[in-house]
Amino acid sequence: MVFADLLFIFLFLTLCLILSTAMPTNRAKNVVLLVFSLVFYAWSGPWLLILLCGMTLVCYLGALRIEAVRPAPSPDGAPATASAPDPSRKVMRLTLILTLVICLGTLAFFKYTSFLCGEMNRLFSWPSRIPDIILPIGISFYTFQLISYVVDVYRGQVPAQRKYHLLLLYAGLFHQCIAGPIVRYSDVCRELTDREFKVTDFSRGVTRFAIGLGKKALLANALGAIADSLVPTSGTGLSSASAVTLFVGSLAYMLQIYLDFSAYSDMAIGMGLMSGFHYLENFRYPYMADSITDFWRRWHISLSSFFRDYVYIPLGGNRKGVPRQYLNLLIVWALTGIWHGAGWNFLLWGLYFFVILCIEKRFVDLKHPPATPFYILRRAVTLILVFFGWILFRYPDMAVMGTVLRGLFCLNGNPFADLTAGAAILNNLFLFPVAVAACTPLVPFLHDRLHTLARTRMGLRPVLRVLSVALPLVLIFLSVFSLAGLNYNPFLYTQF
Repeated sequence: MVFADLLFIFLFLTLCLILSTAMPTNRAKNVVLLVFSLVFYAWSGPWLLILLCGMTLVCYLGALRIEAVRPAPSPDGAPATASAPDPSRKVMRLTLILTLVICLGTLAFFKYTSFLCGEMNRLFSWPSRIPDIILPIGISFYTFQLISYVVDVYRGQVPAQRKYHLLLLYAGLFHQCIAGPIVRYSDVCRELTDREFKVTDFSRGVTRFAIGLGKKALLANALGAIADSLVPTSGTGLSSASAVTLFVGSLAYMLQIYLDFSAYSDMAIGMGLMSGFHYLENFRYPYMADSITDFWRRWHISLSSFFRDYVYIPLGGNRKGVPRQYLNLLIVWALTGIWHGAGWNFLLWGLYFFVILCIEKRFVDLKHPPATPFYILRRAVTLILVFFGWILFRYPDMAVMGTVLRGLFCLNGNPFADLTAGAAILNNLFLFPVAVAACTPLVPFLHDRLHTLARTRMGLRPVLRVLSVALPLVLIFLSVFSLAGLNYNPFLYTQF
């Protein structure tokens, strides 16, 4: 079950919202949300639910054990972890390590075992059968959430949750379990037990959900169909495809992956608002970035901040000299790459951005924007680098990836343009400009501008009230119409 699905929208989500809103207390609301979240996971197989509950139990017990052996803070105010006597500190550290090993080991088993066995067979010609292991839905997201929770308890930044069902609700809340954002326990711990229903939040949530649904159903799906048609991952016909065809198909994928991924974050944030949760933003128009450093401050913010706070900084960050800083960046970006999937292309994708970021740190002054012409050029170069990065990300087959990269420069003996390219452009003259506009803050800018004008022009206020109600309804109607008549509705995050 995915968010952009009629069964989810009109039965699952609607019923969940009706029942949870009708409940008189937060405790009763939590019961409804937990039941629906467990059903959501069990939809694809009961064993997925057992895995989620088991990993949550490990982290629940680990956090309680860490807190149980932590001594009281010292009189001078030093953190309990830092001031703990050696036996206590060792028990806390051992518990943390054991918990992380179980969580990361479970994630690695499901995510990388088949890939590693396949590579071993290929390298050493072993005749063993490659296991067909199904990747549990959302395992990368809830594993990272649980890890952040246990580490924060170890650091003394949050208290251990005493009620298992509340930790299970945090880890498995269906709003953000399949495509993020990675929600930290510290951001929602209060709202798990103490939140209030606000009509304004509910209204904002419906609007945000409608925007995400529209981005997914009306734009991302259409762009995905273009990408799969012009630049299929199987490599069929790519060697003879024109450079323009490859460019248009790759551009469609570049737009699709942002609109699709940000759409799920929009829907998650919207559902959270409708239920009283306030999740942090996960995207800030990354294609408006003026450097790769800026791009990664805007793209999948919850993942970038996770690796920064739980890997890069604990490794020493930039505090131990330039060589150590680059080593820490290498580790972070290698892990970022393989987190996205079991394939050499994901590792190559991560290392590609590692190299660019090192070059930026060494040669580019990011603190002081240059004069306007060079600033525009820097934005253009950033988009080009991201464009080629998504080609690395898209193709698990290195040979196919090489064919596409060569073909973009007509190095396959392929023509620059052909009828396929012309038809693709003409047939999508409306789609591409709208998709590009959706990747920019144009709509929020116009929204803010209208509200500014409405403060001085009273006649605009009724119009804005009507639009604030009508536009989400129109988006939902058009999205539902599209989903009902379209068989193509890909879910890009199965490898996560």
